[in-house]
Amino acid sequence: MAVKTIWPIDHSCGHHSDRDLSGRPADRRAGFAEWLATQECTACWRASKEANEQDKAAWLETKRAEEQAESEAWSQQYRMPPLVGTDRAVSWGVRCRHQVLAAAYTALVVEGDTSEVDWEAVEESARTVTRAGWWIDQRSSEPDDLSELLQAATDADRPTENPYF
Repeated sequence: MAVKTIWPIDHSCGHHSDRDLSGRPADRRAGFAEWLATQECTACWRASKEANEQDKAAWLETKRAEEQAESEAWSQQYRMPPLVGTDRAVSWGVRCRHQVLAAAYTALVVEGDTSEVDWEAVEESARTVTRAGWWIDQRSSEPDDLSELLQAATDADRPTENPYF
Protein backbone atom coordinates (compact mmCIF):
# COMPACT_ATOMS: atom_id res chain seq x y z
CA MET A 1 0.00 0.00 0.00
CA ALA A 2 1.35 3.44 -0.95
CA VAL A 3 1.80 6.25 1.56
CA LYS A 4 -1.03 8.74 1.19
CA THR A 5 -0.34 11.98 -0.64
CA ILE A 6 -3.37 14.05 0.45
CA TRP A 7 -3.21 14.90 4.15
CA PRO A 8 -5.98 16.54 6.19
CA ILE A 9 -4.55 19.49 8.14
CA ASP A 10 -6.28 21.28 11.03
CA HIS A 11 -4.32 24.55 11.21
CA SER A 12 -3.59 26.50 14.40
CA CYS A 13 -5.95 29.24 13.21
CA GLY A 14 -8.85 26.76 13.27
CA HIS A 15 -9.17 26.32 9.50
CA HIS A 16 -9.04 22.94 7.79
CA SER A 17 -7.35 22.10 4.51
CA ASP A 18 -6.44 19.00 2.55
CA ARG A 19 -2.83 19.38 1.40
CA ASP A 20 -1.24 17.48 -1.43
CA LEU A 21 2.17 16.44 -0.10
CA SER A 22 3.12 14.28 -3.09
CA GLY A 23 6.04 16.61 -3.80
CA ARG A 24 7.72 15.46 -0.57
CA PRO A 25 9.43 12.12 -0.04
CA ALA A 26 7.03 9.57 1.44
CA ASP A 27 9.02 9.28 4.68
CA ARG A 28 8.79 13.05 5.33
CA ARG A 29 5.09 13.64 4.71
CA ALA A 30 3.81 12.79 8.20
CA GLY A 31 6.31 15.09 9.94
CA PHE A 32 5.56 17.92 7.53
CA ALA A 33 1.81 17.45 8.04
CA GLU A 34 2.32 17.71 11.81
CA TRP A 35 4.33 20.90 11.35
CA LEU A 36 1.66 22.38 9.05
CA ALA A 37 -0.90 21.82 11.83
CA THR A 38 1.10 24.17 14.06
CA GLN A 39 0.94 26.94 11.43
CA GLU A 40 -1.82 29.26 10.25
CA CYS A 41 -3.46 28.42 6.96
CA THR A 42 -2.23 30.26 3.87
CA ALA A 43 -5.11 32.76 3.86
CA CYS A 44 -4.63 33.67 7.54
CA TRP A 45 -0.84 33.89 7.08
CA ARG A 46 -1.24 36.28 4.15
CA ALA A 47 -3.75 38.43 6.05
CA SER A 48 -1.40 38.55 9.05
CA LYS A 49 1.54 39.46 6.82
CA GLU A 50 -0.41 42.26 5.12
CA ALA A 51 -1.48 43.64 8.49
CA ASN A 52 2.13 43.55 9.71
CA GLU A 53 3.30 45.34 6.56
CA GLN A 54 0.65 48.02 7.06
CA ASP A 55 1.69 48.40 10.71
CA LYS A 56 5.32 48.63 9.64
CA ALA A 57 4.51 51.23 6.98
CA ALA A 58 2.56 53.32 9.50
CA TRP A 59 5.38 53.03 12.04
CA LEU A 60 7.95 54.04 9.41
CA GLU A 61 5.87 57.02 8.33
CA THR A 62 5.57 58.19 11.95
CA LYS A 63 9.29 57.67 12.53
CA ARG A 64 10.20 59.64 9.39
CA ALA A 65 7.89 62.49 10.43
CA GLU A 66 9.53 62.63 13.88
CA GLU A 67 13.02 62.60 12.33
CA GLN A 68 11.98 65.30 9.87
CA ALA A 69 10.61 67.57 12.59
CA GLU A 70 13.72 67.05 14.72
CA SER A 71 16.02 67.74 11.75
CA GLU A 72 14.15 70.89 10.75
CA ALA A 73 14.24 72.20 14.32
CA TRP A 74 17.96 71.45 14.44
CA SER A 75 18.48 73.25 11.11
CA GLN A 76 16.78 76.37 12.46
CA GLN A 77 18.64 76.23 15.76
CA TYR A 78 22.02 76.06 14.03
CA ARG A 79 21.08 78.49 11.23
CA MET A 80 21.48 75.98 8.43
CA PRO A 81 20.29 77.31 5.08
CA PRO A 82 17.47 75.66 3.16
CA LEU A 83 18.54 72.91 0.79
CA VAL A 84 17.97 72.88 -2.96
CA GLY A 85 16.45 69.97 -4.85
CA THR A 86 13.18 68.17 -5.37
CA ASP A 87 10.74 68.15 -2.44
CA ARG A 88 11.56 64.54 -1.68
CA ALA A 89 15.32 65.11 -1.92
CA VAL A 90 15.15 68.23 0.26
CA SER A 91 13.33 66.48 3.10
CA TRP A 92 15.70 63.51 2.92
CA GLY A 93 18.71 65.81 2.60
CA VAL A 94 17.70 67.77 5.72
CA ARG A 95 17.61 64.52 7.70
CA CYS A 96 20.93 63.36 6.25
CA ARG A 97 22.63 66.71 6.95
CA HIS A 98 21.44 66.58 10.54
CA GLN A 99 22.60 62.99 11.01
CA VAL A 100 25.99 63.55 9.33
CA LEU A 101 26.78 66.72 11.27
CA ALA A 102 25.49 65.37 14.59
CA ALA A 103 27.57 62.19 14.21
CA ALA A 104 30.64 64.22 13.24
CA TYR A 105 30.21 66.58 16.19
CA THR A 106 29.95 63.67 18.59
CA ALA A 107 32.97 61.87 17.13
CA LEU A 108 35.20 64.90 16.63
CA VAL A 109 34.32 67.27 19.48
CA VAL A 110 32.66 65.26 22.23
CA GLU A 111 34.74 62.09 21.88
CA GLY A 112 37.67 63.47 19.90
CA ASP A 113 40.09 66.33 20.30
CA THR A 114 38.57 68.90 17.93
CA SER A 115 37.94 72.23 19.65
CA GLU A 116 34.64 74.11 19.50
CA VAL A 117 36.38 76.85 17.50
CA ASP A 118 37.59 74.34 14.91
CA TRP A 119 34.12 72.79 14.80
CA GLU A 120 32.54 76.18 14.08
CA ALA A 121 34.73 76.39 10.96
CA VAL A 122 33.44 72.97 9.87
CA GLU A 123 29.88 74.07 10.58
CA GLU A 124 30.38 77.28 8.60
CA SER A 125 31.70 75.27 5.67
CA ALA A 126 28.68 72.97 5.91
CA ARG A 127 26.39 75.97 5.54
CA THR A 128 27.78 76.61 2.07
CA VAL A 129 26.67 73.20 0.77
CA THR A 130 23.00 73.58 -0.04
CA ARG A 131 22.47 70.81 -2.59
CA ALA A 132 20.28 68.15 -0.95
CA GLY A 133 21.77 65.42 -3.12
CA TRP A 134 25.25 66.10 -1.73
CA TRP A 135 24.07 65.46 1.83
CA ILE A 136 22.22 62.34 0.75
CA ASP A 137 25.38 61.05 -0.94
CA GLN A 138 27.40 61.64 2.25
CA ARG A 139 24.98 59.89 4.62
CA SER A 140 27.31 56.91 5.07
CA SER A 141 30.53 58.89 5.32
CA GLU A 142 32.89 58.63 8.28
CA PRO A 143 32.88 61.60 10.68
CA ASP A 144 36.65 62.01 10.30
CA ASP A 145 36.19 62.56 6.56
CA LEU A 146 33.69 65.41 6.86
CA SER A 147 36.19 68.28 6.63
CA GLU A 148 37.78 66.83 3.51
CA LEU A 149 34.39 66.13 1.92
CA LEU A 150 33.20 69.66 2.62
CA GLN A 151 36.44 71.05 1.19
CA ALA A 152 35.96 69.01 -1.97
CA ALA A 153 32.35 70.19 -2.26
CA THR A 154 33.27 73.84 -1.93
CA ASP A 155 36.22 73.43 -4.34
CA ALA A 156 33.87 71.86 -6.87
CA ASP A 157 31.72 74.98 -6.76
CA ARG A 158 34.62 77.11 -8.00
CA PRO A 159 34.78 77.58 -11.76
CA THR A 160 37.64 75.92 -13.61
CA GLU A 161 39.19 76.71 -16.98
CA ASN A 162 37.49 73.74 -18.58
CA PRO A 163 34.29 72.69 -16.81
CA TYR A 164 34.34 69.28 -18.54
CA PHE A 165 37.45 68.11 -16.68
